[in-house]
Amino acid sequence: MEKRVSARGIIIDGDKVYAMFRRRIKEDGSIKEYYVIPGGGIKQGETLEENVKRELKEEFSVDVDIIGYLGVDEGNDSIAHFFSCKIVTGTPMLGGEELKRCCEENFYEIKKVKIEDLDDIDILAKDMIMKAYNNEFIEL
Repeated sequence: MEKRVSARGIIIDGDKVYAMFRRRIKEDGSIKEYYVIPGGGIKQGETLEENVKRELKEEFSVDVDIIGYLGVDEGNDSIAHFFSCKIVTGTPMLGGEELKRCCEENFYEIKKVKIEDLDDIDILAKDMIMKAYNNEFIEL
């Protein structure tokens, strides 16, 4: 089975990171709350850099510049590339498919999370967030 390749953009603002808060109410009534770094799957012919810029425009309604490449996180069925980004135009607000799908059972909200609070929330790629915070870039 081919792994899904994605690119994700980490935006640091002082001592905080932008993240997408998710709340899903399952059919059995259980609630799952977690945070994700914005990004998504690569479209055919798209570079990783083009992908992360497009995804941040769609999901957060902002234009970004890429500061540096942070690394890759490979799971059982996915490969996620992480970039540190800075906002050049726009104010983060929900957009794209996330805005269309947002409802009580499938809630999305952009939040700024303090770096010191990362261990208190359910979010993947904490190591990549810390690399972005500390400007620890590598070659792609």
